[in-house]
Amino acid sequence: MNKKYQIISFVAIILGFFMSLLDTTIVNITLPKMTEYFHTSMSHISWVMNAYNLAFAAVIITASRLADQFGRKKLFLLGVIFFTLSSLLAGISNSLETLILFRALQGLSAAFVVPVAMPLSCEIFPPEKRGTIMAIWGAFAGLAAASGPSLGGILTQFFNWRYIFFINVPIGCICILLTMKFIKESYDPTASKSIDFGGMITIATAMFCLTFALIKANEKGWTSSFILSLFAVSVIALILFVIIELKVKEPMLPLSLFKSIPYTCGSIALFLLGLGMMAGPYFISFFLVQVKGLDQLSAGLIISTMSLSTMVFSILAAILIKKVGNRLLCVLGFCFLCVFCYLNSFLTQNSSNIDVILRLIVAGAGIGLSMATLNGSTISNVPVDKIGIASGINNMTRTLGTVLGVAVILTIFTSNMTTQMSDAKDSVVQTIQNDKVFDNETKLHMIASIKAGNNKNVRLSERINTIDKKETKKIVTNIQDTFLTYTVKAFSFTFKVSAVILLPGILFAFFSDKKRNPGIKDKSFVQNTSN
Repeated sequence: MNKKYQIISFVAIILGFFMSLLDTTIVNITLPKMTEYFHTSMSHISWVMNAYNLAFAAVIITASRLADQFGRKKLFLLGVIFFTLSSLLAGISNSLETLILFRALQGLSAAFVVPVAMPLSCEIFPPEKRGTIMAIWGAFAGLAAASGPSLGGILTQFFNWRYIFFINVPIGCICILLTMKFIKESYDPTASKSIDFGGMITIATAMFCLTFALIKANEKGWTSSFILSLFAVSVIALILFVIIELKVKEPMLPLSLFKSIPYTCGSIALFLLGLGMMAGPYFISFFLVQVKGLDQLSAGLIISTMSLSTMVFSILAAILIKKVGNRLLCVLGFCFLCVFCYLNSFLTQNSSNIDVILRLIVAGAGIGLSMATLNGSTISNVPVDKIGIASGINNMTRTLGTVLGVAVILTIFTSNMTTQMSDAKDSVVQTIQNDKVFDNETKLHMIASIKAGNNKNVRLSERINTIDKKETKKIVTNIQDTFLTYTVKAFSFTFKVSAVILLPGILFAFFSDKKRNPGIKDKSFVQNTSN
């Protein structure tokens, strides 16, 4: 294949991969607009996001195996076709139920695109170029994951929420045409045509129940019988899966992959990276809206600085890998993410947009360096014919990390927020009691209203309106500032906990690749892939 065909083929694969990965995060910032349009609640509209992640996580390992067996190009092409079609149908949906249905179909389709894209790319280029290609691949993965919120905010502000789906249609059509024309078929030559139905059913059940439990944990409660039952079913299904894979003649997932310490550590690091992307960059959008009071477009534009930083540092990682190796860059990336989360704990309602932007640049550096290197280092430690299934595992673990990140971080925030609001009420009550302007009856009304969580009592408002406007405005401002200050404390605590959760990622990142002389890295990879 000449260089021109290689580039066009790689562009085709990147288009499908980028589009599918982008849709895991692009809807997040548009959910409030969808809530208004469908006249529903946030708990219901959240399934627009959850349906995609649930379908994606449940099917991705099975999709990887089927592609290895029956043709990666076929499965990739089918995935892009159905993803494009489901994007169009999601964009024209006029009911929440149909939108959720087509989002689930998008997730199923993406599960056939994302894990297949990397082995297809490896088939295009000669072995000595694959290390560099994987680094570039990681750069696009980081950019796709990071740019979702900002792109979603821009499209929603200047057009409407439907265009976050419509944008996939022309991209998908171009990808389909280029794939049909330029990409050659690819298989795992060691995979038989026999289908491991037992393995597919048990792993899909395990991933579905686990992801569903994480999605519903905050709503139902982590210790509720519903959530505990889902966790139990997931564990049982996973145990059955391992037993089946050890006994079946042609397992869908070669467990021998996990004998490689670098690959196993890399997969765990990817899981923590997914969690970190939710703990920091995703959660800070809530801070910008709830504490800073920004609209969705302004928040999206500020967050877009992280996307630009991710892109720059991903490219930088691809250049530096040959000189310093994967391990150092990956460790540095996780260090940046930890620093980002910790620095966020010092943000307040008075922090400037520049304060936030500088932190987001640090986050982009962390995502760019770690995503670019982790994808390359983990895959370089498996045989070339197992890249498809290994890529599927990597994407599944990262997806589970993002889902767990949302569940855990929101649980931590909600729990601490309850404590902080209780303290805020006590502080406000003390402020009212010490006030010299209001009479005792008005104070009692105000205190009762604050403790009940409702300061919109009509008679109380009428009473306050009879008092000096200047003094009224002063105490109302003090009350609002007090609640906002304690809200900031809840965010601060959550960011600090996020930094601690991400710390083990530094250790796993360090062991995510073998210790190699960076100058002969590509040669080592060639030897590995030629076995």
